[in-house]
Amino acid sequence: MKKKKLEVRLSERRMHKLRLYAVSVDKTMTAVIEDFIDSLPKQGD
Repeated sequence: MKKKKLEVRLSERRMHKLRLYAVSVDKTMTAVIEDFIDSLPKQGD
C-alpha cells in the first residue's frame, strides 16, 4: 500500500493534547489519527 502525506495545521493546545493522548495510549500520533479515521462511518452504505 502506498502511503500519502497529509499536512494539518493545529493550534499548540490541540497539538499538545494529541501528543499527550498518544503517549498515554502508547501509540504514535499517526496511529491515533489513523484509528480515528478508521472509526468513521463509511459513506454510501
